[in-house]
Amino acid sequence: MAVAMASLSPTTVTSTTTTARPRRLLLPNNITAMATQKPTSGTRRGTTVYFPVGEKPGPPQTTSGRKSPSPPVKLLTNVEKLRLLTKAEKAGLLSAAERAGLSLSAVEKLGLLSKAEELEVLSAATDPGTPAALLGIAAALLAAGPAVVFFVPEEYAWEVAVQAVAAVVCVVGGSAAFAASSFVSRLQSSSS
Repeated sequence: MAVAMASLSPTTVTSTTTTARPRRLLLPNNITAMATQKPTSGTRRGTTVYFPVGEKPGPPQTTSGRKSPSPPVKLLTNVEKLRLLTKAEKAGLLSAAERAGLSLSAVEKLGLLSKAEELEVLSAATDPGTPAALLGIAAALLAAGPAVVFFVPEEYAWEVAVQAVAAVVCVVGGSAAFAASSFVSRLQSSSS
């Protein structure tokens, strides 16, 4: 075994690859099998793969100029950091919701949390692309309101009503999407 290990030194490998006719090294089967396997994890820089010491193997990480994945958003921690529940209480939102019949027991009976989970609302709140998508929706709606007013003729009363309803829906929806984009962005950035 000592002979096989000595033949794998960097000097020997370099000298065998630079000669005109490389010699074939006789290696035990388990070393040959290990040499032909692809690496399971590590960081690739050019043609070299670097393996971090002491870390569990995982998917390969490349450093080809792409952004590294952002850390996961801790939604409840960020709600606590922003003191959102305290602000909602001071604004009277919680007591107003309770007066309207929306208490925690009503939320449970209606199954609102499971419905939010089905609609993936919480995963959308933690997705880094959500603020940009909401901002795009807001821009589209805020541009669509004046476009409807401009392109729909005003010959009949129902056309004027269509203009008014479309303008109100687009302005309210665009404003809500803009506010939601700002809120989600702030909620996600408070973890840094």
